[in-house]
Amino acid sequence: MSTQVHATLSEDAVEQISEDLGEPEWLLETRKDALAALDDLEMPDVIQTPGRKWTNLDALDYETLVDPLDYAQDKDRIDAEGVDVLSWSDALDEHGELIEDHFGSVVDTERDYLTALSTALFSAGTVVYVPEGVDAEDVKIRTTMNSRSLFNYTLVIAEESASVTILERQTTGEDTEGDQYYSGVVEAVAGENAYVQYGTLQNLSEESYNYQVKRGHADTYASIDWIEGNIGSRLTKSSVETRLLGDSSESQIVGAFFGHDDQHVDIAARVWHEAEHTVADLVTRGVLDDEARSVYEGVQDVGTEAWDTSSYQRENTLMLSDDSEADASPKLIINNHDTEASHSATVGQVDAEDMFYMTSRGVHPEKAKNMLVEGFFVPVLEEVAVDELREDLDQLIYERLRE
Repeated sequence: MSTQVHATLSEDAVEQISEDLGEPEWLLETRKDALAALDDLEMPDVIQTPGRKWTNLDALDYETLVDPLDYAQDKDRIDAEGVDVLSWSDALDEHGELIEDHFGSVVDTERDYLTALSTALFSAGTVVYVPEGVDAEDVKIRTTMNSRSLFNYTLVIAEESASVTILERQTTGEDTEGDQYYSGVVEAVAGENAYVQYGTLQNLSEESYNYQVKRGHADTYASIDWIEGNIGSRLTKSSVETRLLGDSSESQIVGAFFGHDDQHVDIAARVWHEAEHTVADLVTRGVLDDEARSVYEGVQDVGTEAWDTSSYQRENTLMLSDDSEADASPKLIINNHDTEASHSATVGQVDAEDMFYMTSRGVHPEKAKNMLVEGFFVPVLEEVAVDELREDLDQLIYERLRE
């Protein structure tokens, strides 16, 4: 692995982060193992065609982007009755054994170079613990990055018959200048008959590079739903994944993005059906303007034991400029004949007939285009059950159209 990060990346730096957070020895050793693995790990998988990588992560200048001991941030957490929403240090004090059981059990700490880097360096952490039978809404986490780089880690544990809805916002502080690097890892564990809904609204500075992986394990009758809105950053590489491990488990992955200028958005949605009667629904819509570019990969993997499976995927991209570019790669991997599965992906311009209809009735062309774009996002916004997230995303889309 030829990629190098900041010269201060060392065991001493990792030990300093761990000491600052008051971590136990087992976690420090996990960090060190991830650090040692960097030399042998590759970048996260990206779609490739002969002679071309659709996203070039190797081109990032990590040496200037990452400074391990500079992790200034503001973190706001709003909990709900019966739920612990804790900083990393407080969570280790109160739920140390629980964290040890689950940390790295969903997202492999050494799955690729950037995930291992996050494991070694994460400093902004939150643990959401929902005890058995608790029903909670309106858990909120707001992360504001005030440094050149920030590594964020979130662990969600919902015990049997528990339910939680979480809304996370990611922004950049007003005084932050120059290129930045943000990394976020989310692990979600849904016990039997539990429900986890995790919504993220990413509106980082357009001078930032953004890497995120969100992954959940759903037990019997459990559901994990992901909602992801990507508006900010110069480059985003995001993977949202669910393993349906228990019979009758379900997952929905809803995504929306709006790229302009020279933004690059690379998003992946993946579901593994590994048990009977499992259900998945993947829906993503995005808009591109100017010279923006999007890459989408959706994977539905139906295992040999996944009898009576339903799995659906659809991705639609609307291009407002001749200079924008969109690529999509939906995939079905079917290893069980007792399956209902489908996928679709479309890329296109604003419909000329719709524009003609509206302008011929006196609507200004710019207003007509904006109305059509807002309408294009409606099928995704309707899938967002969290009112606040839906309204905030709708507002950001409105503002982007009128810049």
